[in-house]
This record gives sequence, C-alpha cells and structure tokens, in this order.
Amino acid sequence: MDHYLPHTEEDLKEMFFKIGVKDFSELLAPVPPEILLKKKLNLPPALTEVEALAHLKQLSYLNRSERYYTCFMGGGAYDHFIPAAVDAVISRSEFYTAYTPYQAEASQGTLQAIYEYQSMICALTGMDAANASHYDGATALAEAMYLACNHTGREKVLVSRGVHPHYREVLATYAHASGIQVELVSLTDGVTDQRISEEALSNSAAVIVQNPNFLGFIEEVPQFVEKAHNAGALMVVSADPISLGLLEAPGKQGADVVTGEGQGLGNALNFGGPYLGIFAVKKPLMRRLPGRIIGATTDNQGRRGFVMTLQTREQHIRREKATSNICTNQSLCALAACVTLTLLGEEGLKEMADLCLQKAHYLASKIAKINGF
Repeated sequence: MDHYLPHTEEDLKEMFFKIGVKDFSELLAPVPPEILLKKKLNLPPALTEVEALAHLKQLSYLNRSERYYTCFMGGGAYDHFIPAAVDAVISRSEFYTAYTPYQAEASQGTLQAIYEYQSMICALTGMDAANASHYDGATALAEAMYLACNHTGREKVLVSRGVHPHYREVLATYAHASGIQVELVSLTDGVTDQRISEEALSNSAAVIVQNPNFLGFIEEVPQFVEKAHNAGALMVVSADPISLGLLEAPGKQGADVVTGEGQGLGNALNFGGPYLGIFAVKKPLMRRLPGRIIGATTDNQGRRGFVMTLQTREQHIRREKATSNICTNQSLCALAACVTLTLLGEEGLKEMADLCLQKAHYLASKIAKINGF
C-alpha cells in the first residue's frame, strides 16, 4: 500500500478553477518551452520501505561524525558533552517545536521554559532583558548592529578584527543592504587596539568586540565602554556563554548589548545548524530588542502565568516596521541551553569553563612544541 495519496481529479479541477486555469499545461504556459523537460525523469524503480531504509543506512556508513573523531573545529562550533536529560526533555512532544502559539493559555509550559531561559541569560550576561532566541551568534550580532544604528540615528559601526571572520561577513552583508558603514579596528598583540580616534567614534553607532575574541585573547571591555559612551555610541559585546562561568559578565562591565552563540550549551554540532543566537540588552533598549519576549504575569484570580509581552515591536503586528523578523525560531535550542544550565548550576558552569581553559592551554603548549609552529 502506498503511503502517498495523490490528488484526485476532483481536487485538481477545484484547484485549477480557484487559480483561473483549465489544466496543468496552462499552469506551465508562462515557463519558456526551451527549459521545460520534455521527457520522463530517468528514475529507478520505486523501493519498498524496507529497501529504502537499507539503502539510506548504507549511504550513512560513508559519513564519519564527531563520534569517530576528535573535533577541534572551534570558532563557535563545539563538541561538548550533552547530558542525557537534555534530549529527554527537549524531545517531549509538548516541547518538540520552535513555534509558540499566539494563545498564551494553550502553551504555558513552552512559555515558562522560554521565560526561564531568558532569566538565565540575563543572569549570565549581567543584562536586564533577553529575547526568546535568535538564529545564531552571527545574526544576533548583526541585529545588534541594527539596534545600535536605529537607537543612535548613526550609520557607522566600529568592529574589531578580533570578531569571528564569519560574523564579520554576516555584518557586512546586513550593512550593505542597509547602507551602514562598517569600519574595522585593528589588533595589537592579539587584542583590539584601544587607540580609536575621537573622530572615528564621534559618528559611530556602536563599538563591537568579541570576548574572548576569535584568537582566544581577553579584551579590555571596560576601556571600550568608556570610549563608546563618551562618544554617544553603544557598546556591543559578542560573548561566549561558557566563558562567563569564569569571566565577569559584560553587563557588569558596562556593555549595552550582549550577543553570543549558544550552541555549546546542550546543542549538538548539527552539521552547522540549527544553532542558538543569544541576545540581551539593558533596560533602556528593551523596546528595541528584536524577537519575542516572554513575561510573567498574574490572571484575574491571582495565579501566575506567562505571556508574550511588548508584541507591538514584532512583525506579526508592525510588519515591515518591526524591529526584526525573528520570532521563536530557535526556542527548542534555547530549551536545550536552559536544561543544560539548570543541570550544571553555577558551580558546574564554572567547572566547565575552567576545563575548557585548561585544555585549550594544554593543547596550545603541545602544538607549540611541533616543528613549524
């Protein structure tokens, strides 16, 4: 028995009538004849389900994942240990979607999970508000650039060369489409050069650094905060969330916007995606925060509940004037991060960060002994 049930003749007639054509050939009439396929596709005979599964398994044996090899990819993609409880929670049918229904009463569990995630991100980054999730670290940083330009009314940003090169490419793409000028700030001894001229700062919307930067150096964030604020610019930091188990939170250092890549918090490498964009701001910028925000409230009987708040910023209401088109696209990845942080706790995250630090230095010391390095 086929699992696919094709359209009936009546279905086709109804659809053709609805769109104003008499048959399938008339539907294809606008397509130039020279690019239409005039013969049947050369496909092999159909396989049964058993045969198809066996064939796909055979193909999968050609792959070798991180389970077979030690992964040193880095740069935002990390093969960290993922506790079994993470998959056990996020694979539950109540959670297994990135979508949040617009009826809050129909999805209290999902909304509470996102609220807890936002609370943890705020505690981790030292910020006042976080969104439900972003696509990944690169797009979160690009939207932070948009936020800064919209807030200040300026159309230039200063970006450290210590920012991940792929992130800088995404920034350049977003900037090109919006007429924003991206000016790169050089590195000195591995960290961002603090000798930024007042002229460069005077018409800049933001100073953007990554900490730790792409080369693994720790940036002097407070120094840039002072320079940026004195010039009326925002300070944007792209932070690694695990490193914050050891490093001071960017919010406590004076950052206005903190973004980051959350893949390392309970999410697999996933062939490069889906990943988790972290995005948090200080309170004065809350209404410019892109994406969904979940808030806690009480109903008319005094019971605690969770709702989507400040929705007038979003695309389903403001359309093209929205702060962003992102909604809850990565909330399943955010849930994985939430479960991971819950399992780790404050001391566990600190230990995880310390292990990463020790092993990175151990690897560097061994590589340095190889001829040619």
